[in-house]
Amino acid sequence: MLYLVEVQKKAGFIGGGKAEFKLLACQRSEQSWTAVPGEESVPAPDDAANYSAGTLVMVELNNNRQVQRHYEAGRPLVSILQNFSSLNKKYKTQEEEIEQWKQSLTFQSQELNRREMEIETRQEQLEQAEADLEKLEAQRQEVEQSRQDLTQLQEELTRKNQDLEGAWAHLNGEMRRLEERQAEFSQQGGLDEGQVNQLQESLNRLMGAVTPTEALREKVGVSGELINQHQSLLDQHQQGLDQQRAELEEKRQSLEQQATELKGRWEAWFQSNEQLYGRIAELKLQQQLISGKQERLQALSEELHRQGNLHHHVYELLNTSDKVRLSRKVDVAELEAMTLEHLQSKVNDLEKDLEKVSRFVSDQEEELTLEQQAIDELKGRIEQANEFDRLQLETELADEQDRHRMLNETLVGQRRNLLEREEVLSQHQAILRRRQGLATDESPVNSVDLEPLLNTIDEQRQHTTTLMQSLEAELKQIQERMSQLKQEIEQQTSEQQQQRSEIQQFEFDLQQQRDEASTLAGRAQLYEELLGSTQESLNQFRQSLEEIANSVAQFQEASDYQLQAITEMRQTVLSVADNPAQAMAS
Repeated sequence: MLYLVEVQKKAGFIGGGKAEFKLLACQRSEQSWTAVPGEESVPAPDDAANYSAGTLVMVELNNNRQVQRHYEAGRPLVSILQNFSSLNKKYKTQEEEIEQWKQSLTFQSQELNRREMEIETRQEQLEQAEADLEKLEAQRQEVEQSRQDLTQLQEELTRKNQDLEGAWAHLNGEMRRLEERQAEFSQQGGLDEGQVNQLQESLNRLMGAVTPTEALREKVGVSGELINQHQSLLDQHQQGLDQQRAELEEKRQSLEQQATELKGRWEAWFQSNEQLYGRIAELKLQQQLISGKQERLQALSEELHRQGNLHHHVYELLNTSDKVRLSRKVDVAELEAMTLEHLQSKVNDLEKDLEKVSRFVSDQEEELTLEQQAIDELKGRIEQANEFDRLQLETELADEQDRHRMLNETLVGQRRNLLEREEVLSQHQAILRRRQGLATDESPVNSVDLEPLLNTIDEQRQHTTTLMQSLEAELKQIQERMSQLKQEIEQQTSEQQQQRSEIQQFEFDLQQQRDEASTLAGRAQLYEELLGSTQESLNQFRQSLEEIANSVAQFQEASDYQLQAITEMRQTVLSVADNPAQAMAS
């Protein structure tokens, strides 16, 4: 298991110190570290004695708490911090997305509650409409029952009319018989008491046969009031139907406006989506552009490396002899005047200093090689990654390339310094060997000055470095533009998703409103048909009732005539019975 430890050294008895590793944190997973509680330590192996006290080291321990492998924690800690920074940015972005989704869900929840309230209101309206329809159906049934009652009344009136016609026929017969008896009476000279009684009895029977019309007129009046009540209710329902029609018309206009708004929102969304695709295309173009410039920068870096190698090879011409010289580098006269021991000591100091600088430059070169390997690895991962991971990997690649560039720029001066130190050491060694009698050249030759050649190489290197800096500045601008594009694309993608969800919810609500409007329109149509049929039945009922009322009035008039005729016949019989001669004269 991997641990982050701190090197601790305890003072030894004779000046030495035994190193220990104090456990600070333990790696639980690739991105998870846990602090080690307490002051737990493990013995350090013998090869860890070069670590200074307080140095942070990565250590791998087995199950027995024995050190398997250890190395300095500088680069791993930098990598962990970089990963932590990237994860922190990623988590921050995810938190913003979660917050946006929370806001969207809150808005959808509020919209859903509003829709539920509207649906409840519509449900109440539908229930009220159904109750009105039930009442209307009950009224229609009442009208139908009243129509049946009216039919019965009409049948009863017809029957009584027939009875009245029979009574009239009987009355006419009695009148004819009365006239016949009057003719007989005129021949016989009068009526006896039996005949008078018989005529009185016949008139009484005719009087009893006269049908009273008060009850019939009362029923007709009740039926008229019932018709008026039903007509009033029908008028109320008709007003409600007109109101529903007006609401349906308003709803239809509102739905048309919402449909137009929906179309406009979809068109705006598609336009915004095209802009998003344009930004994505621009991002891909910027990626291709930055890839080309990175290749150009890599070529310049290799060119600079070759120029450095050339510079180094030129310096290698400075062999152990003094035939080759660099002006303004070594004071040969001073070295000639120096004692041999002092010159030897100075050469030794230069060798130690060169070894130290060479070791430092070698470490930096190794660091630069590792950085280049990391860049190559990231490029390989980018080629195989998807669109989302590619954006994150390209950010990491830009960071690695920045570190590689800064390290390379630092190494330019360090390499030059190293070469200059090698040159100075080489000149000192050449003079030392010559003074020690180790030189083999017998015939003197003119010294060759390599300074102009080295200056020319330095100018080329400076020009290459300037080109690299200019190219790096362009790369930085492109990377900033890419970062801006990525942020815009992420933000617009999130906005597009949210707008699409809102438009789809709006479209769903609009379809529900259309369905509700269709349901209400169907109910209103049914309502209208029921009202129309009920109104038609009520009109027929009213017409029939008016006909019955006219018949009752005619029947009453006929009854009044019948009663008047019976009364006159009764008076005639009485007058004939009291004064036959006068009755005959009259």
